[in-house]
Amino acid sequence: MTVKTHIPQERRVVTAIPGPKSQEVLARRSEATSGGLGLSIPVVIESAADAILVDIDGNHIIDLGSGIGVTNIGNTSQRVVDRVIAQVQEFTHTCFTVAPYINYIEVCELLNKHTPGTFKKKSLLVNSGAEAVENAIKVARHYTKRQAIVVFEHSYHGRTNLTMALTAKNMPYKEGFGPFAPEIYRVPMPYSLHWVGDKATITQDALDLVTHKIDKEIGAHNVAAILIEPIQGEGGFVVPPKGFLPGLQKYSNDNGIIFIADEVQTGFARTGHMFAVEEEGVVPDMIVTAKGIAGGLPLAAVTGRAEIMDSVHAAGLGGTYGGNPVACAAALGVFETIIEDGLIARAQHIGKILGDSLRALATKYPVIGEVRGRGAMQAIELVVPGTTQPNPEAMQKIIKYCHSKGVLVLNAGTYANVVRFLPPLVITDELLLDAMSVLDEALASL
Repeated sequence: MTVKTHIPQERRVVTAIPGPKSQEVLARRSEATSGGLGLSIPVVIESAADAILVDIDGNHIIDLGSGIGVTNIGNTSQRVVDRVIAQVQEFTHTCFTVAPYINYIEVCELLNKHTPGTFKKKSLLVNSGAEAVENAIKVARHYTKRQAIVVFEHSYHGRTNLTMALTAKNMPYKEGFGPFAPEIYRVPMPYSLHWVGDKATITQDALDLVTHKIDKEIGAHNVAAILIEPIQGEGGFVVPPKGFLPGLQKYSNDNGIIFIADEVQTGFARTGHMFAVEEEGVVPDMIVTAKGIAGGLPLAAVTGRAEIMDSVHAAGLGGTYGGNPVACAAALGVFETIIEDGLIARAQHIGKILGDSLRALATKYPVIGEVRGRGAMQAIELVVPGTTQPNPEAMQKIIKYCHSKGVLVLNAGTYANVVRFLPPLVITDELLLDAMSVLDEALASL
């Protein structure tokens, strides 16, 4: 089967967004699905290829969200489609812990090979990023015989009970859903735009503050793991200052603490490296991955030092669908595509176009308080001009304008004032620049 390469990689708005057909189906959605589900863009998608989504009204929409950082290699990528079809024709499920199959093992071998670190590694496959985070915490606690987990302000780690405790933002993720799991401790994140101290010494000041809080308020000897996103996702693409992650890793190593990198959104070439921690040569004890791992199929992983991953008793880990064979087939297609098509370099190229475009807009529009991110993971934070006061109203207007013109962008941020850009790594330069021209119009419309 050949994927829908006939879908032209161009923006085309043929009806108002939402169009009449989408409005009709969205009314059915409202009747049939939980009111607790959110909605970013009011369209109903019929087909997609690479960086274009086609809705049921025929609108061709530029996808700068990638399903929240999932379709890194583009939608309906040929190798993924081919491998998934072949696997579906063989078998769809046995449960790996009942009757194993080879592509689960092959995915783990690739994760062990491509994650940072030359030491012996082993992996575990599960269904979602939140499930992977939970398993990483389980393993870290089992290995260290400690209970405390340290996380950061502005972090996002999932929506399950444990991961809601790890996640910082209350609304909409935690409001009314407590009580939450205990022994979770939150420490400050060096967030440059809102840092109240001297920005020239932010790295050391933040490290001193974090380690002091751990030492005095928790006790380092009680901490099983420090969990951090190398670039925070839902928190607003907050990038730690240079030296902060290496400093955290050293502190962890010095105190017998497992250092866990949550690369759910940053992984698989998204930031211009296979994994974002590579930017500063950080080597986590454990790394959590999901989203971009399987081209849109549900799969996630925990990869770590072999002695840590082997510390759990037999049958202590697992789950019915974890590492489903169809999802594993897709993941093999993802790895193949990233490596053979040079998508790490492509992410760096996209990063330059995206970064240059956003910085140019920041000089033109004072409502942009900061441009940040790396590679194909960048954002603008919107402020009241001349201040650092969050401007969520501007964010809402910009996103609504972009959507109306056929450009899908996502919001983010603790203060609901960040527009984030996660284009597929196969997006053309022309399509990306067209999207930036619409963003320019949106900013001008303010």
